[in-house]
Amino acid sequence: MYCVPKFASRRRCVIVCAAKGKHGGNSVAKSGKATLYSDLKRRILTMELDPEEDLDEAVIGEAYGLSRTPVREVFHRLAGEGYIDLRENRGARVAPMNHATLRNFFLVAPMIYAAIGRLAVHNFKPRQMTDLADTQERFRKASIAEDAYAMVMENNRFHEIIGEMAGSAYLQPSLNRLLIDHARIGNTFYRPQNNEMLRRLRLSVKHHDGLIEAIKARDEVAVVDLVFEHWELSRENMEVYIVPKEMAADVMPETPVDIRTEKTP
Repeated sequence: MYCVPKFASRRRCVIVCAAKGKHGGNSVAKSGKATLYSDLKRRILTMELDPEEDLDEAVIGEAYGLSRTPVREVFHRLAGEGYIDLRENRGARVAPMNHATLRNFFLVAPMIYAAIGRLAVHNFKPRQMTDLADTQERFRKASIAEDAYAMVMENNRFHEIIGEMAGSAYLQPSLNRLLIDHARIGNTFYRPQNNEMLRRLRLSVKHHDGLIEAIKARDEVAVVDLVFEHWELSRENMEVYIVPKEMAADVMPETPVDIRTEKTP
């Protein structure tokens, strides 16, 4: 049995358990590399790994039964996708979420999501629609079970699929990067502290249902309207629970120009 290591905060990694089964050397390396990649992504998205937390390649390599070379390959892949930073002579760390990051996120996110939604309406494939509906059902079940980790991951996948539906080589990298910070910032959204937050969480589930129906109907206006409604729902919670009051006016700009009435040619 191979127990996946758990990373603790305070900028270091610790191994919970690493009891490895008997496998061939190459298959262990390939499996460990793939597991490391998916584990790091998940732990960054769910904030098990803090922003700017250092990643010790030697400790991580030992935990996953990998040499430093495949660990570095995973690090380079994740850096290219925006999950981590690689610093010369200082090693890898989880991508930061600072003042500049937050401000850029809140300025750009609604515009990217709206553009992705417009393209998804025109370009989606039947298989993608099935995947989107399946993901929504998992998200719904996670919300009923109040499973915050599952909600973060399924919501992230839901919006990833809409990005895949859009099929834009230009917008896809931007969407992928936005989703990393949206998942991290939105962790509080999936841990409601009062009835109002719970109401908003339930409404977000309905928004997902509405997006599926609007995309299926190829209703571009309805999709973009729902994108903005969904964004404002998240934005309100982020403003209250993430951004300090003294930073709110600067970090939380108003939603950019409302482009809901426009249509693509």
